[in-house]
Amino acid sequence: MTATGDGAAFLVVDDDEIFCGVLARALEQRGYSVAAARSVVEAQQLIVRRRPEFAVVDLRIGNDSGLTLVRQLAELTPPARSVVLTGYGSIATAVEAIKLGASQYLTKPVEVDEILAALQEERQPAAVAEAAAPKPLSVRRAEWEHIQRVLSNHGGNISAAARALGIHRRTLQRKLRKRPVRS
Repeated sequence: MTATGDGAAFLVVDDDEIFCGVLARALEQRGYSVAAARSVVEAQQLIVRRRPEFAVVDLRIGNDSGLTLVRQLAELTPPARSVVLTGYGSIATAVEAIKLGASQYLTKPVEVDEILAALQEERQPAAVAEAAAPKPLSVRRAEWEHIQRVLSNHGGNISAAARALGIHRRTLQRKLRKRPVRS
């Protein structure tokens, strides 16, 4: 990928209207042909119609998961290179995103140049986990990672995850509303 997009099709998917618009404009200024979507359904339609070469997908889009889009983007011929963005990063979701076909997983806030650089890199799940946890985790961060892993194992079902963790559903919901600790 060159410093300019040379008209390459780029898809931006984020439910935050302001962030989505700012990122789309910045990419257009760099020469990409950008389409923006603020829902999974809208993004799926754009993927079929435009067949983007590159994509930036938010992990949580409203009540939906952006990972379904990552899989769809990876199934294109040739596969689109995608970056998953999230405000609440965890090792479990990072590894899952890479396994589903994402080129990279970044936590917000992020600059456009970081996104473009990430689209040039190729990482494997083990490298993502290593980069996400370069030093031993604090107890609170380890708890957050464990909760995310259990929640992922139960398909995002909070009630089932709470039962597996041995805590009340409302307690789990409160823990999930808090921002993750840094480490």
